[in-house]
Amino acid sequence: MDAYVGIDVSKDRLDVHVEPSGESFAVARDGEGLAGLIERLQPLAPRLIAIEATGGFEIVVAAAIGGAGLPLAVVNPAQVRHYAQALGKRAKTDTIDAAVIARFAEATKPEVRPLPDEATRLLADLVARRRQIVVMIGAERQRAKRMPRRLQKSCERVIRVLEKELAALDQEIDTTVRSSPAWRAKEDLLASVPGIGPIIARTLIAELPELGSLDRRKIASLVGVAPFTRQSGRWRGKAFIGGGRRTVRAALFLATMAAVRHNPAIRAFRLHLITAGKPKMVAMVACMRKLLTILNAIARDAKPWQPA
Repeated sequence: MDAYVGIDVSKDRLDVHVEPSGESFAVARDGEGLAGLIERLQPLAPRLIAIEATGGFEIVVAAAIGGAGLPLAVVNPAQVRHYAQALGKRAKTDTIDAAVIARFAEATKPEVRPLPDEATRLLADLVARRRQIVVMIGAERQRAKRMPRRLQKSCERVIRVLEKELAALDQEIDTTVRSSPAWRAKEDLLASVPGIGPIIARTLIAELPELGSLDRRKIASLVGVAPFTRQSGRWRGKAFIGGGRRTVRAALFLATMAAVRHNPAIRAFRLHLITAGKPKMVAMVACMRKLLTILNAIARDAKPWQPA
């Protein structure tokens, strides 16, 4: 029978559970422990190994498993927790969590995706740091509005430092992207679409490496712009979006705001929806999904934007 492995990752150790055999064990989260983990997993030839995204602790583990050529899926902790609640698992320990993750993998069979390489992870970290700096600049500007004049100068000094750091990060991101022929070509392809600038293009390259490799439905679901239908009997609720990658969705929203003004295809599509009586936010989400579909096709076909 196919083996499914669940791994609960904590700061110091990894709890492992194998279904359907029920085998459980734990190893240290260090070089020796990871080597022992790979040594024990390889003879099992598991169909899938699942670990939760835990804010960074899982990265080293995922790299070790992926580097050993074993099938790996990094799963959403919220989905695993909901699955545990559906099973009636109220207790929560590392051993129980590993067993739930293994059963979740066996039941849902999440798709195995290749891990981003070191360069892609570095670019993602740079883009994330840039986003943090932008948030800090915005926060300081808001504080300056509520402070006395003498203290406003303090905020202004901090803003100047942050703006200098932002410029340095932009330069490093530009150098990183332009040093890779593949990334440079992909950035040029994405930026050929009206509404997509260099920052949005680099965010997509860093945080949505699957762009161009999935079909339009899967990429929309991955980003979180695919509507979920709500109905029961004769009752029909409003469809809504959720989940997915929030940072990518936020970048796509900003790109769509520019596209509805400067991209003729997106502008015409929005006008058509508004004329048909769709609420403005519903039309905006539909435009986001259409823009994502266009970008996905451009990345897939390696052909720049061609206006109709």
